[in-house]
Amino acid sequence: MMDNKEQVFTQLVREHKSTIYSVCYMFSKDTDEIDDLFQEILIRLWKGYDSFRAESDVRTWIYRVALNCCLNADKKRRRGGERVPLSVDIDPFEDTDDRALQTKRLYARINRLGLVDRGIILLWLEGLSYEEIGAIMGISVKNVSFQLHRIKEELKKSNL
Repeated sequence: MMDNKEQVFTQLVREHKSTIYSVCYMFSKDTDEIDDLFQEILIRLWKGYDSFRAESDVRTWIYRVALNCCLNADKKRRRGGERVPLSVDIDPFEDTDDRALQTKRLYARINRLGLVDRGIILLWLEGLSYEEIGAIMGISVKNVSFQLHRIKEELKKSNL
């Protein structure tokens, strides 16, 4: 039998599962690694749940934990040397319509950005406000505006 804390946390995860997966997908294309990242994020959320003071929106907190976890995992992976990814024959954008192809090109361009830039643009694409992005990334609203403008210009210039 689950206690109240577990029930509330389980419901929180259910409500924000797609948010967590969105962040994981932005940082990896390997399904096993995505599952590992998702699990690590859940562990960090659970460990930090008691200390979450609701001073910010719960979604902001989840994004911040998820992004930090993925950024840290990427840094560890880079330091750990060469990694051989598993071959996955599933393309989430295998549709041939124009919208799917444009989405595929956009994500290919985004994946060439640095980690922090990827995080900022992901949050913007998810529809978060500049204030929320700033709170998650630990930067000012003015800096969010500047960074987004720079990132959008960089995406426009990149060819694929």
